[in-house]
Amino acid sequence: VQLVQSGGGLVQPGGSLRLSCAASGCTFSSYAMGWFRQAPGKEREGVAGIYSSGTTTYGDSVKGRFTISRDNAKNTLYLQMNSLKPDDTAMYYCATGLPRAGAYFGLTIGGTRYAFNVWGQGTQVPVSA
Repeated sequence: VQLVQSGGGLVQPGGSLRLSCAASGCTFSSYAMGWFRQAPGKEREGVAGIYSSGTTTYGDSVKGRFTISRDNAKNTLYLQMNSLKPDDTAMYYCATGLPRAGAYFGLTIGGTRYAFNVWGQGTQVPVSA
């Protein structure tokens, strides 16, 4: 399984950006997918997750501003980020998820806990004037 990310870059506060994550070597539609981010000096945190059916979950800090989506025909995951803030500055990663009850680090999507085991290369998103 390989995940290749694109779409990052410098954006001003209040601006928008869309990240993409193209998957290969797997049956993309069978996997839950997630976006995570890690800011300098902070732990990696879950941003958003989506199940193959389209059920989604979001971190509290991005609810109402970010939208996760997927195109199973194109094997691609997206993260639309609007109203960006300086606190959103981080390296963003996409990842594939498998169900794992009780996983310490992961995302809960539609009541199921997922652990994420295959990661994209990361995309830097600096939010600054």
